[in-house]
Amino acid sequence: MEAGRLCQEGSVRVLAWFTGAFSAGIFLSSYALTFSALPVAWLLPAAATSLALSLGRFALPGNLGRRLFLAGTGLSLALGWQFLYTSQIAAPLAALSGTEQAVTMTLWEYPSQAAYGVRCTVRIEGLPEKAVYYGGEDLLEHRPGETVTSVVRFQDAARLREEAVSTFTSRGVFLLASGKGEAVYGPGTASSLRWLPQRTAQAMRNRIRELLSADCAPFLCAILTGDRSGLSDQASADLSETGLSHLLAVSGMHCGFLLGLAALVVGRHLRRLALCTIPALVFYAFLTGGSPSVVRASVMLGLYLAAPLFGRSADGPTSLCTALFLLLLRNPYAAGSISLQLSFASMAGLLWLSPKLYRRLAGQGGRIRAALAAAFSASMGALVFTAPLTAAYFGILPLAAPLSSLLCLWAAGGIFASGLCVLGMSLISPAAAGIAAWIPEVLIRYVLAVAHLLGKLPFHAVYFANPYFQYALVYAYLLFAAAWLWKPEIRRRYTVCTVLAVLALILAHQQGKALYRNELDAVVLDVGQGQSVVLASQGHYALVDCGSSNSWMDPGALAAQQLGSMGCRRLDAVILTHDDGDHINGLSALLARMEAEVLLIPPGAAGDGVLAVAERYGVPVRTVEEQRALVLGEAVLRIFPPVGSGAVNETGLSVLASAGDADFLLTGDMGGDTERLLVNRWQFPDIEALMAGHHGAKDAASDALLDALTPEIVCVSVGSNSYGHPAPETLERLDRRGCTVYRTDRDGDIHLAINGSS
Repeated sequence: MEAGRLCQEGSVRVLAWFTGAFSAGIFLSSYALTFSALPVAWLLPAAATSLALSLGRFALPGNLGRRLFLAGTGLSLALGWQFLYTSQIAAPLAALSGTEQAVTMTLWEYPSQAAYGVRCTVRIEGLPEKAVYYGGEDLLEHRPGETVTSVVRFQDAARLREEAVSTFTSRGVFLLASGKGEAVYGPGTASSLRWLPQRTAQAMRNRIRELLSADCAPFLCAILTGDRSGLSDQASADLSETGLSHLLAVSGMHCGFLLGLAALVVGRHLRRLALCTIPALVFYAFLTGGSPSVVRASVMLGLYLAAPLFGRSADGPTSLCTALFLLLLRNPYAAGSISLQLSFASMAGLLWLSPKLYRRLAGQGGRIRAALAAAFSASMGALVFTAPLTAAYFGILPLAAPLSSLLCLWAAGGIFASGLCVLGMSLISPAAAGIAAWIPEVLIRYVLAVAHLLGKLPFHAVYFANPYFQYALVYAYLLFAAAWLWKPEIRRRYTVCTVLAVLALILAHQQGKALYRNELDAVVLDVGQGQSVVLASQGHYALVDCGSSNSWMDPGALAAQQLGSMGCRRLDAVILTHDDGDHINGLSALLARMEAEVLLIPPGAAGDGVLAVAERYGVPVRTVEEQRALVLGEAVLRIFPPVGSGAVNETGLSVLASAGDADFLLTGDMGGDTERLLVNRWQFPDIEALMAGHHGAKDAASDALLDALTPEIVCVSVGSNSYGHPAPETLERLDRRGCTVYRTDRDGDIHLAINGSS
């Protein structure tokens, strides 16, 4: 009987050789096409070569030959499928970029407000993949399944202003469509069952907002429906900093909660449980938007439930590879999805590492020890496999994650179950549901309180703005890999590795801080098309501006991570030169992570948004109406009031940061005429470094300013934009004067170490 079971497992596991090789081929070809100049045509001979090599199975015996054949054919299919999808679907859609035409679109979701109008994912008649449509405010009144006919201008979603992005294509969106004329709406299929999951999700969100407080409703919406749009900056920051963001990313944990509830209702009879739960999982995947993490979880749980019905044993690696195969078969570009990569890496850690950790930690202890061991091993298994990805994509490694998971995972299950029960109860007795809503409310407040408290602890997270942490992370992985390969059963080796890894992190922290021990350190952060500049001196810190017009950038988080890597816990001042969005829209995310003594703004710039953010985080606001000096360690900041008039760009603040005889001037977005007023109004020394105004626009860094100040170094904070920044005229003026120019779009973060006269 045991032999039969092993044989069944082996026959199931062999499928992983095919699906795993297919997935590996999609990832390899995707990154090769993205990061190399190879044409898509190379995929065909590569696919043929792989298929030919798979025929080597006939020269190998038994299972080895069969595995070679499955892996070779899987890889060949992946390369061929990538070629077909790219050449027959992605490329023709990209060719529409820049064209205008009248189209009819079916709304695929409920429209939402965006920075540049109202947007909605749509399916355009006659085109094979989805698009994102940007329309007027009237779009908000419509629902999934309805149609809209309008003239639109297409833009390639894979390349925004010559910058390659995977945000849209990874979820099957290959075009952005901007409405250019009157939109005509039709009923379409809005009343059909096809859109029932979307209508259910919308009804759930509306009911949750009625039952729970404004602080807790967004959390419950996120954990049940995957919609995180209402979550506050403070909650988002706390969950991210402590490694609890995964609670709100609908995935295996949430599907597991759903399975547990189903088992309570229908019992543990396998056939009945499978027949009830598998359709529920499919419906839930559609309800939550079909993200890679929930599709992966639904497929794996579905296979787990269905396997016994066919006399098979469920196999974790095979289920994982099958789920990945299905996602990439649907859309090869999903390989670029951060959500997909994190979800599958986390699951790989749970399947491979967590059981080993659990066996070592649980031992022969009682239930409490077993429960603690299970929570810790699950958290560590996921963290070990996802840490390189979070470091690469988000620049952070939440060291508090194991502790936060231990304290909050149980509450997440309670929130999910009680939230669903309260929603169900509201259909029968709204009054009783309103009373019972205190259960998820209390649990949510507990999770948010724990996250906020842990986020205030020193060293709760590691920030990779400190480059030495990158080396320490690689060193730690090499240590543990060596220990595993060399007699892994000896625990003492892992203890030594842990000590060495901790020492490496401490050394990296100290070395990172040592980079910023000059009389004045200025770090121009790469926030895309925006501006954010850190000024630091001897343990004192100020930030000038914090914003970006590129929606894929998070200037507040980037600034907080840079400051955290320098050892900053509290800012002496935040200075906003003016209130354009690309200079201020990261303020809330920054203050959610970092305290500040004062917020300095120009007169007339205290808009409702700035004042509301400052009040929310308890930061006093001061307007600068006359020259003001701020001592910053061994440096001095001179903050100049506006000298221009008219547009907001011309009525902003200027900041001169000085250490000894060395100076660095920041002028916000002012143009040439205002720069002339600035140097005529105030007495400036010759300066060593200049922050080019208005991201290097043609009317900034004017002849008048350059002649008066003679800077040696000029920094340009610039990213993907449609304005032509930095302007060729500006770069030519700087080149004529022999200025050394550094640009964030090419050089990344720019660190100026200023000491005395250098």
